[in-house]
Amino acid sequence: MTTSFVFHRSVQKWRRGPQRVGLLEGSRNNHPGQGTACRRFFFENVYIELLWVSDANETQCELTLRTRLWERWSKRKSGASPFGVVLRAGDTPGADCPFASWAYHPSYLPPNLSIDIAEGTPLQEPEFLYLGFQRGRAREGTEPTSHRLPLTKVTGVVVSAPTSGDRSTAARALETMGLLRFAIADEHLISLTFDSGAAHKTADLRPDVPMLLHW
Repeated sequence: MTTSFVFHRSVQKWRRGPQRVGLLEGSRNNHPGQGTACRRFFFENVYIELLWVSDANETQCELTLRTRLWERWSKRKSGASPFGVVLRAGDTPGADCPFASWAYHPSYLPPNLSIDIAEGTPLQEPEFLYLGFQRGRAREGTEPTSHRLPLTKVTGVVVSAPTSGDRSTAARALETMGLLRFAIADEHLISLTFDSGAAHKTADLRPDVPMLLHW
């Protein structure tokens, strides 16, 4: 499976963190009918997506409301996790959604395609999503992946949160699969380790984005 990480951030802040440490922006995207827009940064096996609400009415419409995009956006300063973890089938033979989910049919996708969103996850955890219709590496060969920082392939992911409560079934499933680990911290934070951390270096994107990059 391949992965992307979504951060619910304001459009005013997206530039400072990633560009300050030398990440090269890829293509931008809008989600008609969902009321969101995003900026993206691509690597060999993941991409980082900074997402914000661009149309509050669309984000709160009946079609979109169950996604909790509006809840995460409006409560991002009062405890809601700002993260989403999006899994793709990639080149994994027989890959299937690894958690119980419901099918979201956004208006910007063809009617026969859907996004699986995990059931039973609290707002204090990331949102977990699965795109079973996407095979191969996301946008392979069409996006810039050479950054000023020598970051190639993500080899470790740690999601930290200020809560000691039991994790959801979906979160435990992903941890068991070795796709990420969870930790307790004073704030919501995600740490991505590239290339096994061989260079023993770190870039801190805070306060613009709650993220650490290790390589």
